[in-house]
Amino acid sequence: MDAPNPSTTHVIVESLTRAIVEHRLLPGTKLAEQKLADHFGVSRTLVRQALFQLSQNRLIRLEPARGAFVAAPSVTEARQVFAVRRMLEAEMTRAFVRDVTPSKIKALREHVAREKAAVQDGDASGRTELLGDFHVRMAELMGNEVLAQLLGELISRCALITLMYQSASAAEHSHEEHGEIVKALAARDEALAVQLMNDHLTHVEESLTFDRKLPTSDLSMALS
Repeated sequence: MDAPNPSTTHVIVESLTRAIVEHRLLPGTKLAEQKLADHFGVSRTLVRQALFQLSQNRLIRLEPARGAFVAAPSVTEARQVFAVRRMLEAEMTRAFVRDVTPSKIKALREHVAREKAAVQDGDASGRTELLGDFHVRMAELMGNEVLAQLLGELISRCALITLMYQSASAAEHSHEEHGEIVKALAARDEALAVQLMNDHLTHVEESLTFDRKLPTSDLSMALS
């Protein structure tokens, strides 16, 4: 048995999380312990520790006698995740407006510019990451590490949900709506900013097609 190695476990968790968020590991993919151990050059004990952490974040599910699989959120769970995000992000937006500064707006505008470049370049993985990170970036700029962590976990789950259910044109709309939110924040228009954030999250949820056939993927290719 290996002694716990937080650094190595963190690398595995981060690599798998990124593969899931960037849609390289798809819902339902089996995460074979031995394949992961071979890929990362570690023992199955460390892989098991990483998979347990990911299961705590609901990114994977552990099934007795069957192993670990990338989670496949149900329609009910998808709707609940967006309901929680609307609650959290409405209050986050209010707080952001009350303590807004030119440097914070500059940081958000730079982020939206990177989103635009990724959308225009057809960079699917970069676009997915940046669109989710916009919301986490707001929390980081407020100096609220707990909120940033909570949003990061929720948005990781949203990456799975959007992979399974989102229509192709929704990314462009999300980027445009982020730009409008930043304009309202810069104008210190609290009511408009909150309304735009709520509308944005509602639009993303409404763009989901819940009768879509689930994709499949290959573990080795996703991590290569």
